[in-house]
Amino acid sequence: MTITYQVKSSVYVNLTNRCPCACTFCLRNNASGVYGSGSLWLEREPTLDEVTASLDAQDWTRFREVVFCGYGEPTERLDVLLAAAAHMKARDPSLRVRVNTNGLSDLVNGRPTAALFAGKVDCLSISLNTDDPAEYLAVCRPKFGADAYPAMLAFAHDAAQCVPEVVMTVVGEPVTDAAKQARCRAIAEGLGARLRVRPWEG
Repeated sequence: MTITYQVKSSVYVNLTNRCPCACTFCLRNNASGVYGSGSLWLEREPTLDEVTASLDAQDWTRFREVVFCGYGEPTERLDVLLAAAAHMKARDPSLRVRVNTNGLSDLVNGRPTAALFAGKVDCLSISLNTDDPAEYLAVCRPKFGADAYPAMLAFAHDAAQCVPEVVMTVVGEPVTDAAKQARCRAIAEGLGARLRVRPWEG
């Protein structure tokens, strides 16, 4: 099974296929993998030892960043994520550690979690997706319903207090309207984050 895969100068970590959302634009709706990774569908979730072994097997003279992002929401396995991130920081404190997340960690784990990333993660990239809670429900289809959008915003705000970099993202398509992107940017900046408009890769 594919635990780690390489994208340019980064190593990505595929911890789980579980996700509390079913986004209409999600890549996994149309493909079994990305960037030549092979299939990212896991027959079972890897143990922490398997994750760290796969990371340790990489040639870290070639890579500058480890990214927790696979075919599921990495905070579904928060303890493993944090332990693996700490392992990599202990190995090389200069290595950049990023987590790509839907920002629903607090709801997934039933407690505030942003502070747990401090000292282990350099960047949290959080999917904002829209400035409108109703549209968020329709597009992201979170299992938590209407609680999801405000929880994601609260997580981003909390994360900005303890993680060096917080980025909130929207997909350039369907969010092509300049005014809508401006509203999303205002939301992100109001939470202490910056906005990134990422390309549609479907």
